[in-house]
Amino acid sequence: RSHLVASLLCLEGMMMSLFIMATLIASNTHFPLVNIMPIILLVFAACETAVGLALLISISNTYGLDYVHNLNLLQC
Repeated sequence: RSHLVASLLCLEGMMMSLFIMATLIASNTHFPLVNIMPIILLVFAACETAVGLALLISISNTYGLDYVHNLNLLQC
């Protein structure tokens, strides 16, 4: 069974690899707008983390567990 926390950590790992790639690209270019791109990516990663943790707390309080496969998001 896959926990929601493991899925959130996987997403954070992907965001950090994108941040490293964006930083390397920004260091090789001399355009001023490209240098801001890694900072914007970090802001989006922080927002994603906050929303993900809020959903994790809400789901674990409502259902009592955080297994991904038990959640049916299409359910009304």
